[in-house]
Amino acid sequence: MATEVGREAQESAGTGSSPDVRNWFGDLEWKPSVRVEVRNADEIVAVMQDAERYPSPVRARGSGHSTTLCGITDGGTVVEMKGMNRILEVGEDTVTAEAGALLIDVAKELERRGLQFYVNIELGNATMGSLATCATKDASMPGEYGQVNSYCVGMKLVSPSGELIEIDESDPDLLQAARSSYGLFGIAYEVTFKVRPLQAMAVEHKVFSIDEFARALPELGTRGQSIMMYIFPYLDRVAVELRRYTGPASQAQKPASHLLWKLRNFAWKTFMPGFGAQVEKRVSSPSLRYKLVNVLNRTTQVVMLPRLAAKHTVPTDQMIRYPEVSGGSRYTFSIWAFAEDRYAETLREYFAFAKDYYRRTGFRPNMLHVGYRIEQDDTSLFSYTFHSRVLTIDPVSTGAPGWKEFLAAYNDFCSEHEGKPLFNQSWGLTHEHVRRAFGDRIERFEEHRRRFDPNERVLNSYFRELFQGP
Repeated sequence: MATEVGREAQESAGTGSSPDVRNWFGDLEWKPSVRVEVRNADEIVAVMQDAERYPSPVRARGSGHSTTLCGITDGGTVVEMKGMNRILEVGEDTVTAEAGALLIDVAKELERRGLQFYVNIELGNATMGSLATCATKDASMPGEYGQVNSYCVGMKLVSPSGELIEIDESDPDLLQAARSSYGLFGIAYEVTFKVRPLQAMAVEHKVFSIDEFARALPELGTRGQSIMMYIFPYLDRVAVELRRYTGPASQAQKPASHLLWKLRNFAWKTFMPGFGAQVEKRVSSPSLRYKLVNVLNRTTQVVMLPRLAAKHTVPTDQMIRYPEVSGGSRYTFSIWAFAEDRYAETLREYFAFAKDYYRRTGFRPNMLHVGYRIEQDDTSLFSYTFHSRVLTIDPVSTGAPGWKEFLAAYNDFCSEHEGKPLFNQSWGLTHEHVRRAFGDRIERFEEHRRRFDPNERVLNSYFRELFQGP
C-alpha cells in the first residue's frame, strides 16, 4: 500500500523553488520543479501517484555520471536513489541489492565472500539500478559478455502508475527490453545479478603502431584474453591492455598484487586529466599545449604501460571510486562501437578524421582515447553489440572549449561508419543517428514503453526526440 513520502524526503524536495541538477562532470544542467530523496519503494509509489505535487517527467537519479541528458527533468521530478543503498542478499551465484547501492560497495562485499561480478567496470560509483537498466562497457572476458546488464536476472520496479512490478527470466522478451529501459518502464528499486567465484587475473600491456595493430588484431582476438585499448590518434599508436583469468583466486599460489591497479587508476583518475586541465588553463598556444600532451602520451606508451604487468590481480581492483563531487581532475568522454570485421579500417579512417579536424579547427581532445573489444550480445534490446562483436573508439577530454563541436563531427563520422552509440554515454545524438543505429528495435521498445507508460509519466524530452523525432 502506498504511503506518504517521509518528512526528510518532503523537505529535500525544495517546494517553492526550482533546484538545479547537474551531471557529475558539471557540463549538463536541468531545472526540475521538485527534487526528492526516497528511502523505500512505498515512497517511490507515493511520488508516482501524486502528479500534482511531483510533476512529470519523473526520473530516477543515481551518481549522475551519464554524459548525456538521458536523465533530464526540466519542470519535472528528480527522484534521488542513493539513500536506497542496502545489499539485501548474497547467494551462491546471485546478489540482490537496492537500486541506489554503488557497484564498488557491492563488489567489495562480494570479494570478501570470495565472489565477483561477471563484468567489473571502471566506474565504481555507478548505482545498481542504472547498471540493470542502462548501457555500460568493459572489455569482454573470453566466453562472457561485456555489459553489466547482461547479467541482471531480475528487477523490481515502481511503474509510472505507481504499481509494484517484477521482471525476471520468466519473461525473456520483457527482460531484454527492461535491460535497456533507462527508467522508461518506471523506477527500479531492487535488482538481482548473477555472480561467480572470485578469479585470479593476469594483466599485461603491449604497444603497437597503427599498422602493427591492424595486422595483430585478428591474432589478438584468438588469445583468450580481453582487449582494452589506449588509442593515440595523433601519434599513430595503439596500446593494448590484455587480461585473462588464471583460475579461482582461492587456489592462487601467491597473494594478489594491488599495486598495478592503484598505479593505473591514479594515472587515469587523477594525473592525466589533471595534466590536461592544467595545460589547457596555463598554455595559451594550442600547438605548444598539444605538444605537451603528446609528450605525456609518448611517456605513457614507452615508460608506464609496458611496465604494468602482473600475474595475479583481483578483478574488483579495476574499479575506481570517484569523488562524489567532481574536482580539478574530472574528465568526460563519448563512445561509439564498430563491427570487429571492419574495425582496423575504421580506426585508420578515424585517425585521418581526427587529424583533419585538428588542422581545420585547431581543436583536439586533450587526453588520449580508449577502446574496448566486446562480445556479441543481444540480451538487451538496445545492445550496441546486438548483431556482432564490436570494438569502440572513445575520445576523452577535460571538456575544453570546442569539445562539444568536436563531438558533433565525431557523431556524424561514427554514424556514417555504421557505429552504434550508447544513450547514456554518447553526447549529442540525433533522431537520425539513433534510427540508423537501431532501426526497428526502436518500435519494438516503444511497444513495451507505451504499455507501461501510456500517459508519458516518465518519458522526458531527450528520449522523446531520439525515438520519435524533433
